[in-house]
Amino acid sequence: MEEIKYRGKKREGRHRDTWDPFQLNPIGAEKETKRRCFQLAQYLVAVLVGLAVLTSAVVAKGSLLVLSTLSSPTSMRSPKEKQFYMLMLVFCLVFPNFLVFLKSLWRCAFKSFVKPNMKTMLFIFAIECLVSLGTSTLVLVVMPQFDVLTNLFISGGVCIVSAILQIIYRLQRETWKIVFPICSLILTVAGYCLLGIDYYVRVTSYVDRQGADCFIYVGIGIFSSLLVSLCWWENPLQATNSMQETLSELDGFRDFVFVISSILRIIVIGGVYLIYYVLIEKSITWSDFILKDEDWELLQIGLVLLFLQAFCSAACHWFGVVACKIHSVRMSFALPVCFTGPAVLLLGLILFITEAQSLKGAQSGSITEFCESLVHLSHKNTTPVVLLEITRSICRTSLNSYYLQWPFSMLALEGVCMWSGFVTCTYYVWKIKVQRIERTAQLFVRRLYESAFIDLSLLLNTKMKVPRAQNQESGDDMQKCVIYLCATMWHETYDEMLKILTSKFRLDRYRGDPKEEHNDCFDFECHIYVDDAFMTEKETGRRLVNSYVTDLIHVVVEVYRVFTNKEPDDVSIIMTPYGGRMMFVMPEGNMLYIHLKDKNLIKNKKRWSQIMYMYYLLGWKGYIIKNPQKMTRQPNPSRESMVSMYGEIFVLPQHDNDHKRKFISDDNTYILALDGDTDFQPKAVILLVDRLRMYSNVGAACGRIHPTGMGPMVWYQKFEYAVGHWLQKTAEHVLGSVLCSPGCFSLFRGSALMDDNVMKRYTTTATRASEYVQYDQGEDRWLCTLLLQQGWRVEYNAASDAYTNSPEEFKEFYNQRRRWGPSTLANTLDLLHSGPETVKRNSSISRLYIFYQMFTVSSSILGPASVTLMIAGAFQFVFKIAGTNSIIIASVPPVFYVIVCFVAKPNNQITIAAVMSILYAFLMTASFFSIIGDMVIQGTFLTPTGLFLVSMAIMYAVTAILHPEEWGMIIYGLMYFICIPSGYLLLTIYSLVNMHIVSWGTRESSKGEGEVKKNHNILCDRNCALCCWDVKLQVTQESENLMLRPIAGQSAQQTPPLAFTDQHSLIQNAQPEAKVDTKAEKSIKALMRSPGDKLKEMVGKGNDAASLSSEDTLYKNSITPSLSDQGDVEEDDDLRIADIEQNELTVKDWVTPVKEEFLKKLTYANMKRNLQEQIRYTLRNIKEADDVCEELVLMLTDTLSRELSAVGPEDVLPESQLEELGYSLEEHARRILRINQMEKLENRVKAAIKKTLTAPQIKNLDEGEQDFWNKLLERYLTPIVETKAHTEEITRELKSLRNKGVFLYFIINVLWVVATYFLQAIGTDVLSIKIPKFFPNGTQSDESLNVEPLSLMFLFSFAILLLIQFLAMLYHRVYTLIHVVAYRSSEKDYKEKIEEEDDDCLTLENTDGLSFNNDDL
Repeated sequence: MEEIKYRGKKREGRHRDTWDPFQLNPIGAEKETKRRCFQLAQYLVAVLVGLAVLTSAVVAKGSLLVLSTLSSPTSMRSPKEKQFYMLMLVFCLVFPNFLVFLKSLWRCAFKSFVKPNMKTMLFIFAIECLVSLGTSTLVLVVMPQFDVLTNLFISGGVCIVSAILQIIYRLQRETWKIVFPICSLILTVAGYCLLGIDYYVRVTSYVDRQGADCFIYVGIGIFSSLLVSLCWWENPLQATNSMQETLSELDGFRDFVFVISSILRIIVIGGVYLIYYVLIEKSITWSDFILKDEDWELLQIGLVLLFLQAFCSAACHWFGVVACKIHSVRMSFALPVCFTGPAVLLLGLILFITEAQSLKGAQSGSITEFCESLVHLSHKNTTPVVLLEITRSICRTSLNSYYLQWPFSMLALEGVCMWSGFVTCTYYVWKIKVQRIERTAQLFVRRLYESAFIDLSLLLNTKMKVPRAQNQESGDDMQKCVIYLCATMWHETYDEMLKILTSKFRLDRYRGDPKEEHNDCFDFECHIYVDDAFMTEKETGRRLVNSYVTDLIHVVVEVYRVFTNKEPDDVSIIMTPYGGRMMFVMPEGNMLYIHLKDKNLIKNKKRWSQIMYMYYLLGWKGYIIKNPQKMTRQPNPSRESMVSMYGEIFVLPQHDNDHKRKFISDDNTYILALDGDTDFQPKAVILLVDRLRMYSNVGAACGRIHPTGMGPMVWYQKFEYAVGHWLQKTAEHVLGSVLCSPGCFSLFRGSALMDDNVMKRYTTTATRASEYVQYDQGEDRWLCTLLLQQGWRVEYNAASDAYTNSPEEFKEFYNQRRRWGPSTLANTLDLLHSGPETVKRNSSISRLYIFYQMFTVSSSILGPASVTLMIAGAFQFVFKIAGTNSIIIASVPPVFYVIVCFVAKPNNQITIAAVMSILYAFLMTASFFSIIGDMVIQGTFLTPTGLFLVSMAIMYAVTAILHPEEWGMIIYGLMYFICIPSGYLLLTIYSLVNMHIVSWGTRESSKGEGEVKKNHNILCDRNCALCCWDVKLQVTQESENLMLRPIAGQSAQQTPPLAFTDQHSLIQNAQPEAKVDTKAEKSIKALMRSPGDKLKEMVGKGNDAASLSSEDTLYKNSITPSLSDQGDVEEDDDLRIADIEQNELTVKDWVTPVKEEFLKKLTYANMKRNLQEQIRYTLRNIKEADDVCEELVLMLTDTLSRELSAVGPEDVLPESQLEELGYSLEEHARRILRINQMEKLENRVKAAIKKTLTAPQIKNLDEGEQDFWNKLLERYLTPIVETKAHTEEITRELKSLRNKGVFLYFIINVLWVVATYFLQAIGTDVLSIKIPKFFPNGTQSDESLNVEPLSLMFLFSFAILLLIQFLAMLYHRVYTLIHVVAYRSSEKDYKEKIEEEDDDCLTLENTDGLSFNNDDL
């Protein structure tokens, strides 16, 4: 209700100034706010991850301690049990090495392999062997000799080498922080000393008959800890840039090194175990490894502890990585890991206190008596084994001393010292800065974790300084990037244009002023490329913008008004070699360019628009920033029309962006490809930027595309898109690389597009039939194929949502897929054909992935046959027809439709397909219920068909639940199911047979491209419905007499090329260029003119037909072509001649009507609103200007109303009156500021007034860019003139290609159907696979199910494919959640920034340090 009142209040304010206060308010134009539910979910995820890290670390560490206690020589277990537990301890050390071996082997075999440097590799092998020797000696030899508390504390000493290296290299940014590693070293050494003293006291006090040989194990333990601490030698060296070449070289072949080193580590672990226990201790009895039935408890305890230790250590490592990636380093990573040791100790004490009562002797008077009583419990099964052994191990400490128990405090002090030394050594983790979805390789030095010391391993392995680009001073700073948003338009409707413009203005608001820094470190420009933007007047031959451009102009004005409550301020109209350009400064200061393409001057269609902006933004702009001397020098850097809305003057924004790009590499230059109807939020763009920013091998990334619209066809596409993204795209992303990044919403890396064989190859003009199919019918897929073949990766981000209109009509849908189907197949086959070479170049594509794609292509090729057999099964189910007969009947409709597609016209083909689709839908519905009925009759769903159907339903349901924002898509699944024959059978046939048709197929309209016929009067124009068909009735009358036009116009409406507000424009368009006004025309003008419309007549386009049509000139400094009455023209004739000589600019025919659209900002109603908003926007960030701001708004509005009291709300002011008004407003503003002692704001307020009164600028391109476009058009984009012979040749080749493709498809599918037919004919008893029949309760039936081998094989293969995709989806969902949480934790909060105005001097400043002051201006 409050929102309705607020909108009403704003509307009332507008209604005071104009009779047309109504406006559109696009969905999503309101400011984005942080949703509290998302914030709560973010904190909840952080807490859960932190608890997972702590729990898994505690369980992993506790399991290892229990295993070492159970395998101790002093434990009360039997030798056989000790031997088995020691083997489990060995497996605990082997498990992480085995995981690293598998992962590294996979990457070497299927990803990339770099030949290693032998010297570096041998050095790494030596270090790894020493580390493995230390780990295995400490865990397998030393720890079983110590008690459980000493084992818990001694692991803290493995940080000693890291502390020493930090001291040597002085890695601390602040000098005083060197105290931390020094304290760590001192505390660790003190802990070792206390360890020795503690055991000396035990020996001298005869605690638990402790022998003097323990000092040997103490020394070995200290030495082993030093060896283990070598594990993290890379961390300090990377932070200090020492051995940078060696470490960089190591990164290239690290996978191969890990394959060998993991094997060496396993060998060392096994060697230590065998040497110590076989050769030295001789305690292994090999026959004891053969376990018997009575050893079940032993096996159970050992395997459970092994599983807990191995699984939880791996889980702790993974959750630790997740905690860092979601920006919860302190709460979810550092805190739980640091307190793992104390948590294990606390948990042990709690268990001991709660469970010790069950032990005999718990009521004893002293600890020594209690420990002695434990010996009698060693053979009683009622006592928990783990608790008993842990308690027995504690009794080996000084607590069990008959003489002195105070030395136990030294053990406690040892634990405090070790823990404190470990925490102070890793202090830097608490201050580490990470980016969103930080790469694991940038978070941790080593891929391998040490399961025996999981908590220390995680912290010591965390990089001290996360490296970034080598050309940046600080590695912790996010790389800045520039994004070019490039939308291609082709006959979009008004509402579709509204979506894309609203999205771009949202991003402008999210980014804010480009002169200020942003959390996401990006700048952007918006470009819109309008295909087919011009049309020709039939009688005059003039090229004017068509109605699509008119709609686009209206949308820009409307959206600007919604976001700022005023008209566009900074508008420039530029004439270009390819047509024209309109340039706007968006509300926050970012740039919007609209490029109008004339198909007579430049190639039209989407691919050529993409080539156009790639060469312009990457080629030309990249060239001028590398050659600053080529950059445009403007004589007046403080041009008013380029001032931001805050009133802070800066060098022209379009050139300012070029200056910024000098410091941004091509790797960090991105192009966001958009369609003209795409709707997106700023979050979606940033999430795609994250992927390219963090992974240098990613050349493109796409988001989740949501089709919008209404009707059954849209419902079908909603589920189709959902399944395609949920399963197929996620599988491609996880298993290899996405094959197609759709052009409606995809982010491309500049350096990837500029790579060899990408952009240059993309400019190839199709000359052969196969090229027409691959190049022009699916340009997005072809571009991605080129990127993949060059070694770039294409990714999919499920959290980046974009919405685009989908075909709502059956015909439009079929025509769209007619382009997509053959193009998809052609590009996939091209990729598979170059598979061996692509595998060598692209680390993301493996041979297994190529095999996966071959399988998916094969299944798609067999799609028609599979659907035919499914229909045959439906006939068999529903009508109880024999199997062979049902196959014959099911094959008749596809064959019939193939014949229809060869002989009928495309529109008739689609009509017949629609009828057949309805019939198939009825059959599929009946088949669906028949399958369910058959399962009821059979009494089980455990049949191949029933099991497949149930498993599919469950899988899709689970998939939908895992996409909570899209779970409603599952509702459209039934619609998708019944339309399978239409989508996979009829559509495939239609696409193949019509492969020779290379027209676009969608949005084909003559609305904008037709010529304007002046004497074509429409007397009747009606759309009628006849049955199911739409019929258009139109009655016209040809007349040469212009006097009849107003009469005919009463009954019909004619769409003009540009919707002008005044009726004089219509008269101007209605007359030939060289005609003189006739009496009839004068009478029409008199009829149309209102009594008080004299000023409007002078502004209108028809004020002087001869002057506009014959002279084609414009004055730069004038507001309109003619803004004064006839008397003014006579008085100022001499001045105008001088202006013409100095400022004459030849303009094209289309410029003047476009400019007049933007001149509406100079009407009284618009100027009043614009002035108010300009003042508020200019002073909104200045704290002390709140009161004076409202006073300025009130007083200047009164001045404006007083000065223009005689002017109508829709009248455009002449130049002379604008000058007087500007002078009056500046004087009043100066007086108000002087009274309020705020003279320092004068320049800001004057700039706001000037912006309010500034007209659009018209100009040509500068000489350099003009030459670039001429050369680009000549080289790549000159319109193709097709000769009749060439057209016939291409048509013949396309039909030949069509025939080959149809024949191949037909043969493969027929073979599959025929094979199934003969298997049915032979009989299931002769050739079939018998499957036992089970009921849902698990009992087996006496009957068996007979299944054909081919059907079972296809069903089984399809099920495996779906299972792979489902598992890939689960994996992708987890990392999508991580990315979303990471984004939410760093999301921009829309808060007003308050500035202090300290300097009275106006300063113009650019990022290059170029500045101007008042004197310069």
